Amino acid sequence: MTLSFKIAGRIDRPVSEVFEAVVNPDTLSNYFTTGGSDGRLEPGVTVNWAFAEFPGSFPVKIDRVEKDSLIVLRWAAQESGEVSSTGEAPEPVGYDTTVTMTFEPLDGDRTLVTISEEGWRDNAGGLEASYGNCEGWTQMLCCLKAFVEHGINLRQGFYK
Repeated sequence: MTLSFKIAGRIDRPVSEVFEAVVNPDTLSNYFTTGGSDGRLEPGVTVNWAFAEFPGSFPVKIDRVEKDSLIVLRWAAQESGEVSSTGEAPEPVGYDTTVTMTFEPLDGDRTLVTISEEGWRDNAGGLEASYGNCEGWTQMLCCLKAFVEHGINLRQGFYK
């Protein structure tokens, strides 16, 4: 079995605005990386994403970016699927998963955003981690929609 998932949602904003809200670290930090992002998503760079509700930061390797169309990134698989008992981010298990985001313009200045992730090992830890990441990317997409359409940060107060 191949562990992967794909989610999608429509956002009532032009594709250029939605895409910029993902690649721009200042905007991304307003609705998703609540602990900050230290760089713009550009091919060949590694940025660090931090989340106020999860200690530590997560290195994100940017493989491809096609303006207003595509982002492909890799980050360390976290097979435990949870924060460790010490409160730190779990230790990577030695391999990366691949996240692909596509942005498709729709009629009426709307955008279809699709996010997929793949590459976990076919074991119980990989399955648990894939479910956790599916939950996280679904929340990211909902937060993106709320922020770009209404200026609302859904993550604020959602966790601790």
